[in-house]
Amino acid sequence: MKITKADFLVSAVTEKQYPDESLPEIAFAGRSNVGKSSLLNLLTNRRKLAKVSQNPGKTRQINFFLINDSFRIVDLPGYGYARVSRSESESWGKMMERYLENRPNLLKVVQLVDCRHEPSAQDLQMYEYLKYYGLAGLVVATKADKLSKNELNKNLSLIRKSLSLEKDDILIAVSAVNRTGTDELLGVIDKIVSGR
Repeated sequence: MKITKADFLVSAVTEKQYPDESLPEIAFAGRSNVGKSSLLNLLTNRRKLAKVSQNPGKTRQINFFLINDSFRIVDLPGYGYARVSRSESESWGKMMERYLENRPNLLKVVQLVDCRHEPSAQDLQMYEYLKYYGLAGLVVATKADKLSKNELNKNLSLIRKSLSLEKDDILIAVSAVNRTGTDELLGVIDKIVSGR
């Protein structure tokens, strides 16, 4: 799959603000500052489609993007950001839960983890949550350029083990800097969206 067209649709907080349910959706979830916006920009070949920030917690709403006029990518707020108030953090959590639990056209969630570290307790919690709703099974390990090939392979094994990924679950190492792993990820997304 090649993304030739990507348009921002809407930032939503409540279900009333979501686009209609006519198109399939793939959501992206991960800890704050894991590189979600950078990855979305890389996949769509658009430098500023998703706002990238050095400061974690930039995405505070659910952002919908129309891809190739045929499906949507949904950027969820990052979880685990310590510098927001507890009530704000809880409201993001509730907003994400409402989307993840009630969106009939949501096909899969791509969970991003930082390949340099063992998945956090929140990463594990998110993966279990996604598994419960049948949305798990596709994990992207970001920032792959920060590790040597040897370290990366070691950490990928650790991520697979920590999240208890099953044999058919997919783990892809991606680097926004080196532009690696994106073709593989787009191939997987294409299969999910086309129902293959």
